[in-house]
Amino acid sequence: MALIDSRARTVIRGLTTYTPGKPIEEVQRQFKLSSVIKLASNENALGPSPKALAALRRAASGLHRYPDSTCRDLRARLAKALTVEPDSLVFGNGSDELIVLALRAFVDPGDAVVVASPTFLIYEQQARACGAAVTVVPLKDYRYDLPAMAAAASPHTKLIFIANPDNPTGTYVTKRELGAFLRGLGPETVVFLDEAYYEFVDAADYPQTLPYVKDRPIIVTRTFSKAYGLAGLRIGYGVAQPALAAAMNAVREPFNVNSLAQAAAAAALTDTAFLARTRRLVREGRRDLVKELDALKLRHVPSVTNFILIQLGPRSSEVAAALLSRGVIVREMSAWKLSGCIRVTVGTMAENKRFVQELKRCLAR
Repeated sequence: MALIDSRARTVIRGLTTYTPGKPIEEVQRQFKLSSVIKLASNENALGPSPKALAALRRAASGLHRYPDSTCRDLRARLAKALTVEPDSLVFGNGSDELIVLALRAFVDPGDAVVVASPTFLIYEQQARACGAAVTVVPLKDYRYDLPAMAAAASPHTKLIFIANPDNPTGTYVTKRELGAFLRGLGPETVVFLDEAYYEFVDAADYPQTLPYVKDRPIIVTRTFSKAYGLAGLRIGYGVAQPALAAAMNAVREPFNVNSLAQAAAAAALTDTAFLARTRRLVREGRRDLVKELDALKLRHVPSVTNFILIQLGPRSSEVAAALLSRGVIVREMSAWKLSGCIRVTVGTMAENKRFVQELKRCLAR
C-alpha cells in the first residue's frame, strides 16, 4: 500500500489503514485452490435473505434513478418494527458510516473521545482523523471496563464508543453494568452503542437499549450486514433522540444508502424465518466449535456472537498462514493488539468441520 502523501493533514499521516479480510477469489488465485472458505469477516454463512434477493431483482430496473435520500419506505417499516419515531432514525452506508457521522456531528478538533482497546478499530482511527484527543482504556479480562471508561471521561468528552457485543472478543456488557455506567455520566457526553451483533445475543442479562434513547444522549446502531446477510450492500441504522439524529443527518451525504440496499433491507426485515434460521445455525455452530476447541485444549474467549476469539500463542501467525494456504481464511489478530490470537467466524456445519480438520493438521505440523 502506498505511503500517505506528506501534504495530508498531520493527523491523517499518523493513521494505520484498516486491513480487511482477504477475498475468496484472491486466495484461490494465490494458492491455486478450487475450494476456499472464508471465516474471517463475521459474514452470514447462509448468504442473504431470500426475500431480500427477490426485492433486489424487483428494484434493479430503477437503477437509473437516484435513491430516496430519506429511506422513506425502510424508515417507516423499521420505525414500526422497533416501536420508535421515524425521525429518531438515521441510515448509513453500513453502520461504519454512522461512526463517522457521529464524529462529524459532535466532535470538534481537540474534543475528547473515549474508546476501549482492543475493540473495533474504526472508533479510534476515525476519532483521530477528526482531530479528537482520544483516551484508550484497556479491556479487563477481554471485557469492557466501564468503570475505568467512566473515570476517563471529563466535561470535555463528547463521545464514548461501546461495542456491545464487542468485536473482536465476542464478550458483552450486562444491563446492570451499562445502567451504572450511564448514571455516572453527565449530559454533555454522547454514548455510542454499537450493536452490530445484537441479533445473535440470547443472554438474559444483555441490555435492551432502545428505551434508554428517550432519556439519555445515546446513539444505538445496528446493521443489516451480519444476521440479515447483506454485507455487500452496506446498510446500517442508528436510533437516537430526534435532535441527535438530525445532527447526524446534517452531515450525511444526500444519497449515502443506495436503492438496492434500501429495498433489500426493507424486505429482510420481514423475513423472520431466515433470521431464526441464522440464529439457530450460529448457536449450534458456536456450541460445536467450542466443544472441538475444548477437546484440543485451546483457550478461547466465551462469545455471544457469530465468531470466536481463539488463543494459539506464539504460533498464531504461522497457523493462520497455514490455514490460508489450505483454503481456510481466518483473521490473525495482531492488528488488534491481540498477538497470539485468531478470530474465526461460525460458518455452516460443513465449513466448521473443515476448519477444525485443517486446524488440527496445522497444529500437528
